[in-house]
Amino acid sequence: MFSGMSNHSIDAKGRIVLPAKFREELGESFYLARGFGNECVQVLSKEQFNAISEKIQALPANKAMALQYVFTASAVEVTPNAQGRVIIPQTLRDFAGLEGEALVIGMNTRLEIWSKKKFDSFMASQNDVISEALALLTL
Repeated sequence: MFSGMSNHSIDAKGRIVLPAKFREELGESFYLARGFGNECVQVLSKEQFNAISEKIQALPANKAMALQYVFTASAVEVTPNAQGRVIIPQTLRDFAGLEGEALVIGMNTRLEIWSKKKFDSFMASQNDVISEALALLTL
C-alpha cells in the first residue's frame, strides 16, 4: 500500500529518483503510464498493471480500444538504475508537464508523479469536491 508524498526533481535526462520504500514495494521492474483523468504519470507494479489491463480487455471492444490508446500504448516497463532513478519517456513527461520540480504521491495501489505546479493547481480546484467527500465520510 503506497502512501505519502515527497518532493523530487526531474533531471536533464528525464530521470527521477523514486523513494527506496516505494521501489521495494514495486519490485525489480514496474510500469509507467498516463494518469487516468489527470495530467500525471502513474507508477504501477507489474501485478497492478496486468490487473488493469485485464479489466480493460473485459470491456466492450470500442471502450477497450479507447482505453488501450490512452493506457496501454503509453505504458513502458522500467527498471531503476543503481541510484534508484528511472527514465520517464519524453511522451509521458510532455503529457504530465514534468520538468524540474515533481511530486511522487502514494495513492494506495499505485504512485503518481505530478508536476508540482500542476498538482498545486489541481488541489486548489478540488476544495468543493473534498468538502463533499468529507461530508460523506463517516468516521
